[in-house]
Amino acid sequence: MHARCGRALVIGLALAVLAAPRAWAGAPADQLSERVDQVLKVLGDQELKAPAKAAERREALRRLAFEVFDFEELAKRCLARHWEARTPAERSESVQLLADLIERSYVGRMDAYSGERVVFLGDTIDGELAVVRTRIVTKQSAELPVDYRMLRRGDRWRVYDVTIEGVSLVANYRSQFDRILQRSSFQQLVNQVKEKR
Repeated sequence: MHARCGRALVIGLALAVLAAPRAWAGAPADQLSERVDQVLKVLGDQELKAPAKAAERREALRRLAFEVFDFEELAKRCLARHWEARTPAERSESVQLLADLIERSYVGRMDAYSGERVVFLGDTIDGELAVVRTRIVTKQSAELPVDYRMLRRGDRWRVYDVTIEGVSLVANYRSQFDRILQRSSFQQLVNQVKEKR
């Protein structure tokens, strides 16, 4: 994913809603907004910004990422046709590796936040699936559309894909993983993801 999309995802995950009241929003948008509010509190916590608290801050952000994302669904969609061929141990490993990759790639760069705001535009629910539409507004008033695809798990809605300016996180990883798996083995994919960590 190119740098602008990576930064947009960071900002999209890191910001609270600074728009008008969300009386129109459904459960997916409300739940996402709550989690993003919690991320913003961690980012704004002056105590956690101290170098001695870096590990604690990172762990707090990681916990919130696990509340926002459904990493199993994300891994299943990223591996696509290769998921069924994986053993339970390989599936578990791929979920953990993908969670680590997202955490290192995006959660670890949340300090990139510099005053942008997220406007929630609404959500569309279709059974157990939903799309929450947002727009990131930069300080220069540029707007970047970011959609969160979500899946209901019990009473919680969890993100399984993020689309930034029409570029899907899942589609991006799926094409990379598929290329590796067509030429090589699952272990080679694991090794390459570990290298990215």
